Amino acid sequence: MKVVVLGSGVIGVTAAYQLAVAGHEVTVIDRQSAAARETSYGNAGEVSPGYSAPWAGPGVPVKAIKWLLMHHRPLVVRPHLDLGMVRWGLSMLRNCTAARYEVNKGRMVRLAEYSRKCLEELRDQTGIQYDQRMQGTLQLFRTQAQLDHTAADIAVLQRYGVRFELLDRDGCVRQEPALHGVRDKFAGGLLLPGDETGDCFKFTQALAAMAVQQGVQFRYGTRIERLKPGAQQIDGVVTDAGTVKGDAYLVALGSYSPLLLAPLGIRIPVYPVKGYSITVPITDATGAPESTVMDETHKVAVTRLGDRIRVGGTAELAGYTLRLHEARRQTLEHVVSDLFPRGGDTGRAEFWCGLRPMTPDGTPVIGATRLPNLYLATGHGTLGWTMAAGTGRVMADVISGRKPGIDMKGLTIDRYAGAYR
Repeated sequence: MKVVVLGSGVIGVTAAYQLAVAGHEVTVIDRQSAAARETSYGNAGEVSPGYSAPWAGPGVPVKAIKWLLMHHRPLVVRPHLDLGMVRWGLSMLRNCTAARYEVNKGRMVRLAEYSRKCLEELRDQTGIQYDQRMQGTLQLFRTQAQLDHTAADIAVLQRYGVRFELLDRDGCVRQEPALHGVRDKFAGGLLLPGDETGDCFKFTQALAAMAVQQGVQFRYGTRIERLKPGAQQIDGVVTDAGTVKGDAYLVALGSYSPLLLAPLGIRIPVYPVKGYSITVPITDATGAPESTVMDETHKVAVTRLGDRIRVGGTAELAGYTLRLHEARRQTLEHVVSDLFPRGGDTGRAEFWCGLRPMTPDGTPVIGATRLPNLYLATGHGTLGWTMAAGTGRVMADVISGRKPGIDMKGLTIDRYAGAYR
């Protein structure tokens, strides 16, 4: 079967690789000059099944107000005329209940844990290297009040069988020795030892090269204009270099997926939420993190990637703009300098932003659509890197007509009423 994959981010490339392994003839189309040049380029570096949870949950509306009032705030809203943002925001508020949180987290953990297994298998099969580390995620609580409110999160982790350890100050320092000099700045932490770290860009680039060896063709520098509808299915992809035809089409364009699907009468509630990062060269390895430290107060992750520190965070609602705001850089620099003052040189940091494709319920949209040859793999939000290996395997199975390795209930477009017009 000829399969056309739209998008060469980590989701599109993992799907293309798995489709090629399954025996399909695969073509990937992307406007960039190489794989992983947009949202997959500079993310926080976490592969975090244990941290998989929807943003929408009980108490979040009140927390959001507090976040907006912080100096180094984790949430930024830039008001503009955007009905899509309003609809997305209202839908997110409807998901801020205990019942919806349980359902949504269950769906996300199901895919994330499956993805953990698929990534392990992929490493064993290919020997792929991407500055990976297997030392877990430390969620750091700066206040005793934050530490005291971990009971609900721990209950969820226990329910889904996710390994964890609740640590005091000494335990946090044993896990991350560089925190010894700032131990007075936190009360404790929650360790998720099963989580991993790694450079998503390096992974995607390496896997793209392996995909080429499997026969995948990459058409870089090609702008996708629209999907060409036929009588009952998609007849081709219209690009600025001509029409590309296949037997099946997989949309893996992240935040831009809704724009391509809307003319077909398909509406998915995926909205771009901008995230920022800085990548800091390490100047003192003993003062740098060993793995990932998640600052719970600022919602910023500080991750060791080889000889660099990646600092990622902020949720900015501003549409599709990629403008870099200096205030966001200052927040990221504040966190890494506050926790790891000897670790790196922020004066030489690379400043970056990308658009996370967020759904209001946190769960991505993967699987088939009502059109028999059109498939979706988008809406992974902050967890695209975490869920990529599993998503790629699922999509290869679905498109190949095989039963996926996980239950697809609640993961497809069918969970949204009014998705088809």
